Amino acid sequence: MKKRIKLKGRIKTYIQFCIYLGVLLGVVDVAVFVMDVRAGAFLAGYIIFYFAITLSLYFYNKPVIMNELISFATEYGQIQRKLLRELDLPYALLDENGKVMWTNAAFENIVHQPKGYKKSITSLFPTITRDRLPDNSGVDEAQYELEYEGNEYVAKFKKISLDEMADHSDMIDADGYEGYLTAVYLYDETALRIALQEVDDQSLAVGMIYLDNYDEALDGVEEVRRSLLIALIDRKVNKYISAFDGICKKLEKDKYLVIMRKRVVSQLQESRFDLLEEVKMVNIGNEMAVTISIGVGLDGLTYAQNYEFSRNAIDLALGRGGDQAVIKTPESITYYGGKSQQVEKNTRVKARVKAQALREIITSKDQVLVMGHRMPDADSFGAAVGIYRIALTLGRKAHIVLNEVIPAIQPTVELFGSNQEYGDMIIGNQQAIESAGSNTVLVVVDVNKPSITECPELLKFCKSVVVLDHHRQGAETIENATLSYVEPYASSTCEMVSEILQYIYDNIRIRPEEADCMYSGIMIDTNNFMIKTGVRTFEAAAFLRRSGADVTRVRKLFREDAQGYKAKADAVSQAEIYKQYFAISVCTADDLPSPTIIGAQAANELLNIRGIKASFVLTDYQGKIYISARSIDEVNVQLIMERMGGGGHLNTAACQMEGTGIIEAIGVLKRTVDSMLEAGEI
Repeated sequence: MKKRIKLKGRIKTYIQFCIYLGVLLGVVDVAVFVMDVRAGAFLAGYIIFYFAITLSLYFYNKPVIMNELISFATEYGQIQRKLLRELDLPYALLDENGKVMWTNAAFENIVHQPKGYKKSITSLFPTITRDRLPDNSGVDEAQYELEYEGNEYVAKFKKISLDEMADHSDMIDADGYEGYLTAVYLYDETALRIALQEVDDQSLAVGMIYLDNYDEALDGVEEVRRSLLIALIDRKVNKYISAFDGICKKLEKDKYLVIMRKRVVSQLQESRFDLLEEVKMVNIGNEMAVTISIGVGLDGLTYAQNYEFSRNAIDLALGRGGDQAVIKTPESITYYGGKSQQVEKNTRVKARVKAQALREIITSKDQVLVMGHRMPDADSFGAAVGIYRIALTLGRKAHIVLNEVIPAIQPTVELFGSNQEYGDMIIGNQQAIESAGSNTVLVVVDVNKPSITECPELLKFCKSVVVLDHHRQGAETIENATLSYVEPYASSTCEMVSEILQYIYDNIRIRPEEADCMYSGIMIDTNNFMIKTGVRTFEAAAFLRRSGADVTRVRKLFREDAQGYKAKADAVSQAEIYKQYFAISVCTADDLPSPTIIGAQAANELLNIRGIKASFVLTDYQGKIYISARSIDEVNVQLIMERMGGGGHLNTAACQMEGTGIIEAIGVLKRTVDSMLEAGEI
């Protein structure tokens, strides 16, 4: 049985207003009776007549009015239903479990389902699961981005109580339903996304192209043909950029400025900047192939910022040895290329200029602190000793920051133990921080990543910082350095410091133990002068030899004990040959004083196997997995180690992994090698 429809609210008050007015007249009539009986009787007669007419009209017109209201409500509901049904905005109602209860035509057209579809919303949009919908936990609204049949939508979900469902009572049967419903709105943003992407693709990108070995390449060409070589390179670069609708302007003899759209950068990335290889193919009889470096800056807030990004990118490319492209954005730095060996610079002009700059910096301060990287090797400590000698020669107090003497450098450190002159040469981290001040210069050697220096906190206490390193630069660098001398072509930092020593002071004298220490750094980093050795490497070694370095004495410093030698031999014998060209092995760290050093030596030994292009030795030491990577010239192991969070050189690199075991680390290494091989990155 249907309930009787009753009036309520303001319309009820409006219709019954005449009755309320009659009651008011009755009250007034009582007051009139008190003042005058005849007047009161007359007014009472009028009130009776008023009530008779009013009540007659009320009871007669009420059904008519109700019928009119019902008719209006019905028409209004039909209009509302039609409007919602035909609304261009896709709209649907879900129950508590995410089941579709009602949809409009626009929603049905999008999902290609007929009217009356009653399945879960997850069957239409797999990413929208029950736990992502509004519920009784206080979440009333939710919004997600989703893709459906190539279009991109923003789906908004809003929780609706049953009181609000009165508007939809003619569309769904909610009689006896308890709980809530969820309204779904789909906003098609495909066109907007396309427009935004088009705007982004048309934004400006700035590039810099440098010829890495301009002078060296020309030296190997007859003078009459040099102009032809440069013309061919210019044509190659200009034609390549013009093909992508870009602008290329030559700034100097070996520098180009490139303006292009951001979309072009994506195309260059897809081709992995094949201009790097095309320029190498330019040959008119030149003995040395010409290589280039490319730096691209994009996504900056201004054109000037993009230009600054490109400058930073080209500096990174050159700092990593050249023959590669670097893309810098506000959020990331991406590297391409870098597969070839760095070109050794025959000129020592840069070393002389840096030496003079270093001398001016040191003489302007009262104290010099020298710091290498954590777990220092012979190169790090030897370079620190060279800077220590420079500071003493210039009459400045100096200290080497060394928190712990590890077995790898203990023989070289002991060279200075018996001499009282070196009594305060080595200090710890805390002592260095306490002594640092505004009149102190900090020289960082053999490392350019602040996070792996011996004492990263010390960088904050020294306003004047000098960086001397031979490792390729990465995304993390020491910022605001007063002097930065990073040369990836150098065999070792000891080689660089040996050159600086010859220019820092006329006829500088270094002690034999200092020469031994620096010579050992060159010898270890070059694997007995077999890796990355050039003319300047032997010149530096000759200078140290003249200064008193004894080759036999240095060799005795690094003789291995029987246990370490057996561990290295065991790592070599158990090596796995992966993908025919990669040797992977594990160095057992049990009871070894320097297991990471043994692992690195084992990686060098594995390169002696015919056909091996790169070797990787993993060592589990102090809760971390240390990976030593080595190659000769065919594989850039630096790129592999950088992908795994490390770094280094083209043929000597390493990384550390925490929170994982040997088996998992080997799996990560293999997957990294596989992905880079597939992408053509190595």
